[in-house]
Amino acid sequence: MSSKPLLQIRNLQKYFVVERNFFGKPTAILKAVDDVSFDIHKGEAFGLVGESGCGKSTIGKMIVDIYSPTSGSIIFDGKDLASLNKAERRKYCKDIQLIFQDPYASLNPRMTVGEIISEPIRINKLLPSNEIENRVSYLLNCVGLASNYRNRYAHEFSGGQRQRIGIARALALNPTFIVCDEPVSALDVSVQAQVVNLLDDLKKEFSLTYLFIAHGLNVIKHISDRVGVMYLGKMMEIANKKELYQNPLNPYTQALMSAIPNIDLSVKKERIRLEGDVPSPINPPKGCRFCTRCFKVFEGCDVEQPPLAEEKAGHYVACRLFNK
Repeated sequence: MSSKPLLQIRNLQKYFVVERNFFGKPTAILKAVDDVSFDIHKGEAFGLVGESGCGKSTIGKMIVDIYSPTSGSIIFDGKDLASLNKAERRKYCKDIQLIFQDPYASLNPRMTVGEIISEPIRINKLLPSNEIENRVSYLLNCVGLASNYRNRYAHEFSGGQRQRIGIARALALNPTFIVCDEPVSALDVSVQAQVVNLLDDLKKEFSLTYLFIAHGLNVIKHISDRVGVMYLGKMMEIANKKELYQNPLNPYTQALMSAIPNIDLSVKKERIRLEGDVPSPINPPKGCRFCTRCFKVFEGCDVEQPPLAEEKAGHYVACRLFNK
């Protein structure tokens, strides 16, 4: 893993206007991502985990330019993507690809598998026409599918096979960075491990860097080198995978870890049950975003949001238990 970050996220924000008054002035703003910063190094798989609606997928969509940031910067390979013109951004878009969450909705039912995979190659004129078919066959083999599948349509495949086709499409332009937006959450449990192992193998074979977004903590643990934990638009903790799973510092991370099923019945594990509902991102708590559900809350937690600070070497936490 390189010491120089390939991707730098700095003070990233994404707000959505959900309601306006008669004069068009915003009266309700959803703070999907609110001042988030982190780095991803070349060759690394950075896991991003948190409850639904915490902003994980929104960050991924800003990186691949589906959403434009409200403020903050996304610096890829030393270039701020927001400062690039259309031609420069198109070049960088080839280096950054996305694997979608839903393998059913993300594949065009009117196109054959070969057309789906070859389309980005043709649009970007990556190869001569007579070489494209061989490239498609090679990519299908890389993801564990037969090359003659290129003449079939998406509806002829299972969910796991469809996701493999989506992975082949993401590899078509020889990217260096892939956003994996919950790529196994829509799949059967029996298939999830196969796809995760495939992604891990492809990472090594193609020297890829991942932002791996997921709900499942076991999935994140298997594929990630470092892990970031998000809650209600904020980054709560970042650490090396081993350090985070053995020594979570933020109470929210501790609650998440306690929910991982325990397969060793000889080891007693206490489940931390959080009370209350997740606050609305339209009207989040003034202080720490987690203070309304935190089992370690104390005076002052509801006054100011603690910064994400380094508590140990490489272990960052946003909590007033540490950042007093």
